[in-house]
Amino acid sequence: MTALRIVLTGACGGVGRAMAIGFAEAGHNLVLVGRKAESLSALRDGLPRPRSHRYIVTDLLTEESVSELCAEIADGPAIDVLVNNAGISMFGLFTEADDKEMQRSLQLNLLVPMRLTKALMPLLLDSQHGAVINIGSGFGSIGFAGFSVYCASKFGLRGFTEALQREYANTHLCVHYLAPRAVNTAMNSASIVAMNDELGNKVDEPELVARAALDLLRCKKSRNRYLGWPERFFVSLNALFPSVVSGALKKQLAVILRYARN
Repeated sequence: MTALRIVLTGACGGVGRAMAIGFAEAGHNLVLVGRKAESLSALRDGLPRPRSHRYIVTDLLTEESVSELCAEIADGPAIDVLVNNAGISMFGLFTEADDKEMQRSLQLNLLVPMRLTKALMPLLLDSQHGAVINIGSGFGSIGFAGFSVYCASKFGLRGFTEALQREYANTHLCVHYLAPRAVNTAMNSASIVAMNDELGNKVDEPELVARAALDLLRCKKSRNRYLGWPERFFVSLNALFPSVVSGALKKQLAVILRYARN
């Protein structure tokens, strides 16, 4: 496979780190984006061929930082792929959600990927291997109690991805949507972990998501990839018969609300 230059946001998180390792081991060159210089430096230095990778420290929550990041990327070597991985979770009762946290979640999970994709689009279109991979969630297709704000952001990201897939259907640009189920990372609070344990929800390791992302790099057409069984089935079922899924989730509601109140 051709060595690609990949911009990876959220590189220091559990999924981001796993993707960075997987991409580098496959021979790709990385631009690692994150908030902590020490973590990014350690990650880069631990990758195969560390001198082939670079990192950029930035806070994606400000428009100025996003603009500066894109300008710095544009001044460097040509890029082929943008992986919009940076994101945050938000769990709790909707009426108790903090307005600033809601804005932060929507900003990082939805608006930042949109802004980055828009700014870097000319570079991606210049590449014969241009691709965007948006890291979504099963909750981008299934509304789940306790995750109203998070669902809103991931539903938006899925819609954005679908629209781009259709807008660029006549070009060589691939736009992918990768939707994991619950993943074993530090992004999950203690309440989320305990709730998943009690409900029997399966949790995947970050390396599984990384392998799926690597598979998408080999695709020549835009793809939507949903991970986990029976989660993939429920995504399809919810699209066709949402009342059936609502009935199944209602049986879990007492447990969900108990943890959401915590």
